[in-house]
Amino acid sequence: MGISPTKARRVVDLVRGLPAKEALTVLKFAPQAASETVYKVLASAVANAENNERLDPDSLLVRAAYVDEGPTLKRFRPRAQGRAYRIRKRTCHITIEVESVLVGGRRGRTAAPAKAAPARPRPRRRRPRPHR
Repeated sequence: MGISPTKARRVVDLVRGLPAKEALTVLKFAPQAASETVYKVLASAVANAENNERLDPDSLLVRAAYVDEGPTLKRFRPRAQGRAYRIRKRTCHITIEVESVLVGGRRGRTAAPAKAAPARPRPRRRRPRPHR
């Protein structure tokens, strides 16, 4: 996603361990910009658990939620006296796993983790030609 991992981690830490419905409510009213993206990933995880795993959406709990660093896009900005500064546009991979809480006195099943769409693949770098 087009958010830096540190900003996304602040939001993901809010919902880890909460019931899924409550986590969606927390994300809906969180002031951070990253909460919209995390909301979409969590809603996708709940929908996957409901449709693919046949789990009850009201009994889901956010089991694991973490943010990994994605590829960094490098851009350059002109500066004074002909210099150029590198701008790093960081991206991240958001993963949220939900599970069904205690059903009938035993631990419920776990749904497959929902992941944010991966960023575009990096272009292949050409090797510099040797000097002659």
